[in-house]
Parts: sequence; C-alpha cells; structure tokens
Amino acid sequence: MKNRIITFIFAAAALSLPALAQATQLPAPSPIEKELAARASSVDEVTLDKNTLAFASSFMNGKDKDKAETRQLIDGLEGIYVRDYEFDKEGQFDTGQIEQLRKYYESAEWSSIVRERVRKTGESTDVMVKMANGKTVGMFILDVEPKEVSIVLILGPIRLEDLSKLKNISGLDSALGGVEFKTKDKKDGQQ
Repeated sequence: MKNRIITFIFAAAALSLPALAQATQLPAPSPIEKELAARASSVDEVTLDKNTLAFASSFMNGKDKDKAETRQLIDGLEGIYVRDYEFDKEGQFDTGQIEQLRKYYESAEWSSIVRERVRKTGESTDVMVKMANGKTVGMFILDVEPKEVSIVLILGPIRLEDLSKLKNISGLDSALGGVEFKTKDKKDGQQ
C-alpha cells in the first residue's frame, strides 16, 4: 500500500511538471515491451526523468546519512526506467523478443559486464554499462526468468554498488528487487 501511494505521488509530480519534463527523454516503450505488457498477468512500470528524480530528492533531508547519499546519487542521474513483467505460466513470451531487446544494447557504446545463461531453466541476466571519458554514464539490466522479465535502464553516473542506494526511493525498492544482489552473485562466477 505504501509503495502504491509513493508511486501515485511520483505520477502526480510527473503530470504536474510537463513543461519541465522536456530535459531528458527516456526511451518510449518498444513494441516488444508493449507485447510483453499485453500478455503479462502483472506489470510494474516506473519511469522517472531528471525532474521527477529532483522532486523525489527534495523529500530527503541531509540528516539521515543513507538518504543524503541517495539524494547525492539521484541528483546526478538523468533518469530511471524500470519494467517488470510477470506471467502466469512459462512460455508466455518469446525468447526471440528478449534477444531483440538484448541486441539493442549490444553496441559500441555499451559494454557487457555480466552475461549469464542457465540453459536448464532458461534464466539469463545481462548487465551492460555505457562509458564516456572513463566513467559510467548508464547501466542496462535485463533479467529473464521462466515467468518474469525485468528491464532496468539508469541514465547518468551509476555503479553496481550504488543500486542499493536507489532502493531508498520508495517505489523503486520493489521494482529493483534483488538486482544488486543477483548481479554481485553472478559476477562472482556462480551459474
């Protein structure tokens, strides 16, 4: 219930600031994502542009160390885009569609830092970063399970260890789920 209220606040803020929201354009949902959403039994979508993130950070006072660190992190971000699609049963989405999503980010601009495939279950995880002048300026995470597809795109300076700080923003805590912990485990070579 609390997460739904916070999500409503973010939505209201986004609607009340349409003129300011022109700063950074987050990607529009691809046709693939629209198809996934149409077939999913549960869809969570969070889209926060720079202005909405600034609105969220204005509620974080500097007295709490965790909130102050989160505020500093999100002040540098351009946007956060999270999509989570859950399905009632396996086989309700096409793995070819997932490959198309993956290939969009397999370019010279994006470098893969985690790539895991579990053939037995069909699970996979990809973590890619976009670099500029030796610094990370974007992160893309695609996590696929037999009955769930999660997409996270963060634009701006971000590191894997910073993901837990983003969970201090209500609404993102459930959307990001255990992504940070999954990527740490998988980066260590567990498959």
